[in-house]
Amino acid sequence: MEDQDYVFLSLKDAMVCINMRVNLLAVVVEIGTPTRSNGKDYVCKLKVMDPSFHNPSMLVIFYSERETKLPIVKSPGDIVILKCVVMRVHNDEVYALFDKKCSAFALLGREDSGSFHPYQVCSDVSIDDRMRTCIGQLRTWLVGCPFSAGMTNNLLSLRDIKMGHYVDIVCKILHAHEMPVVGWMIYLWDGTDCPPINFCILPDIQGDVCHPLELEPLPLPRSVLCTFPSIGTVLRVTVTKSYKDFKGQWVKIRNFMCQVQSGLWRGVITPCTEILLLSNENPIVRERERLYRTRLSSNLDRLPSSSFPWPSRITETSHSRARFSTLMDVLIDKEVNFKYKCLVRVVTALPWLVEDFRSPVTGKYRIRFTLEDPTARIHAGLFDEDGEKFFGGYPGNDVLRSKMNKLIGISDDHELASRNPPWVQVCILSFFHDENDKWGSRKYRIFDTILIG
Repeated sequence: MEDQDYVFLSLKDAMVCINMRVNLLAVVVEIGTPTRSNGKDYVCKLKVMDPSFHNPSMLVIFYSERETKLPIVKSPGDIVILKCVVMRVHNDEVYALFDKKCSAFALLGREDSGSFHPYQVCSDVSIDDRMRTCIGQLRTWLVGCPFSAGMTNNLLSLRDIKMGHYVDIVCKILHAHEMPVVGWMIYLWDGTDCPPINFCILPDIQGDVCHPLELEPLPLPRSVLCTFPSIGTVLRVTVTKSYKDFKGQWVKIRNFMCQVQSGLWRGVITPCTEILLLSNENPIVRERERLYRTRLSSNLDRLPSSSFPWPSRITETSHSRARFSTLMDVLIDKEVNFKYKCLVRVVTALPWLVEDFRSPVTGKYRIRFTLEDPTARIHAGLFDEDGEKFFGGYPGNDVLRSKMNKLIGISDDHELASRNPPWVQVCILSFFHDENDKWGSRKYRIFDTILIG
């Protein structure tokens, strides 16, 4: 009888070997991040497939007293050798359990380069000629096999999220940022727009204080911001670990929840959330990137998806033929001084009361609006003659209040507890105050825009 160390079962055959130790040779299709188990160990989960079992894939669970002893898979599609893993079943799902006392694993790259040297080995795993043949066959099969294993039909986009609902999403981790006290924040994106949020109808106070520009204690450096896509929502998620190694990678996130904080969407990682690394060749990943390229090339598709079929007509601009920019376009533009036409919602105004819109000294308008679109929020001033044009001169407070209610989404039914600002067109001018610090002193103001009301 052959030595068990060199007998490798197909996944299909291993599925019936419950409570038995088996050896497996498979392709990694999903990579989980290490987490603490309920005890003192670290745990990591992988999904694997082979020609006998690839839709769905099979789960492999690893436990180790040290995180560094868990598999660190470089990329989906890499090959894993598993020795003496135990086949288990839980809730009718069969999986392989890595026993830290007697199991072993090795990881090899997916590339068909003739190399059979593992880049990570746990315990003693030797590769003989027969294993090289099996690895070569697996690599050949992998060339024509799409990475669809483990995917389900109910994977959602960021445009589909709802407050307090658990979802499974596929998105890209654009950046991981360490923050004082609170830990880390990761930035997720999939090229779609998160749905707009209704705001509370604020009392007669300075309403702007309830609506910050971002969730971070301090704004991201411009060098980081300029790496973000100009279309699609970048969702902030507070986490307890870095995920820096996942930067720039597409992931599937299971049991993911979104909440609203300060009128902004915020992702929530719960104890039951799993973050799994995906290949760039995954069909869903490729479709998300294709849809983003389509939006990027179309002036109409660049508009917020919730503004269709067309935005509100309560504003007009003097530049009807100008191309629309997103607020992220504005933030990451290489020009300090520039003019833009944007489709935005007016979140709030400072001052909040229309009676305070004009300076008691000069009688001129001096207002700061908070504007948002799916990509960002900014403050934009409305001053002097631009304010006169915007409001049509200096109407009485009742007329001014009626116009502002339409702009910030307060309906005539004052019993409603929330407001939904409409999408409106505005022209925005960027400028700087300090010649020695142009980017640090960059500001925005509204111009050539009329509020029809």
